[in-house]
Amino acid sequence: MGIGIVILAVFLVLVIIAFATSGVKIVQPYEQAVYMRLGKFVRILDQGLNIVTPLISTVIKMDLRTEVMDVPKQEVITKDNSPVYVDAIIYIKVTDPKNAFFEVTNYRLATVNLAQTTLRSVIGQMELDEILSSRENINIQLRDTLDENTDKWGVRVENVEIKEVDPAPKVKESMEEQTSAERKRRAAILEADGMKRSAIMEAEGKKKSKILEAEGTRQSMILEAEGKRLATILEAQGEAQKLRILSVGAASMDSKAMSIVSMDTLKTVGNGQSSKIYFPLELTKLVDGVSEYMGSTNKVADREVSDTESIRAAIGDPDDILGPIPTQAEVKAQTEYYEKQMKEEVHEVELLVDETKV
Repeated sequence: MGIGIVILAVFLVLVIIAFATSGVKIVQPYEQAVYMRLGKFVRILDQGLNIVTPLISTVIKMDLRTEVMDVPKQEVITKDNSPVYVDAIIYIKVTDPKNAFFEVTNYRLATVNLAQTTLRSVIGQMELDEILSSRENINIQLRDTLDENTDKWGVRVENVEIKEVDPAPKVKESMEEQTSAERKRRAAILEADGMKRSAIMEAEGKKKSKILEAEGTRQSMILEAEGKRLATILEAQGEAQKLRILSVGAASMDSKAMSIVSMDTLKTVGNGQSSKIYFPLELTKLVDGVSEYMGSTNKVADREVSDTESIRAAIGDPDDILGPIPTQAEVKAQTEYYEKQMKEEVHEVELLVDETKV
């Protein structure tokens, strides 16, 4: 009898605990719960501790965090009849737990299926090239369309991302051929442009080279002519000075001295290696002078001029005859002037060559 009472007491305690526990519901911070009593919606339970009617209440918790769902890959025909395989990822979040529970059986499955059909519809209105180059626009269009349709379910589509757009194998081959042809076309254009620029630069180089060569030849001829002119002038000046000095010196020599010089000249001619000797017509005058000097005929006429006054009286002032004779310093200064001019011209040519190289 005592054991039966104990068992009954324990049973009553367990019933009381189960009854009390069924009336206490704890909702996590990231959740909300749909509270129903006897099949009728009562209210939405917020996070924390909530007391409900025990045994006859039903509480369905809804996760309010953003969920990531994969849209399976599917084949889609584009506007230009190119088959492609497309898949995507959608990010959704429950904003109204009541509608998410009562308005749709399974909001996750419904959202994925809606994303598939919307993706097929959007891709079907675009050409392949536009799909490959406008993924961001496709993502925005899909997000807006899905969010509008899922709003009545209490679900918000936060973002849509196209994972992969994979054209059919035959389409891929055609695209690769098209890309290869385009690259070959660009390569041919670049090669032709390079050859054009190379020919222009080569012609420009030849032009500048010929200009420099002509300029160098001109400068060389100028310098050579200037050198020859300077040498001729100096040589002529030296010869003129020599002749003037000889003329002044000869004026003071008498006939005897001239005869001795003439005899020495004949001796030098006779010692030569030539088999024939030609004597000038004035040889008779030379012989007369020698004979007069030796005393075999009449004495030489008194025509000698031996002093400076006699020279002036006979032939004039020596300074007038010789003319202005440049000194060594004047000749050196003139030579340095011409050398300086030639160096300046050479420097100008070198500057022109450097500018052309740059």
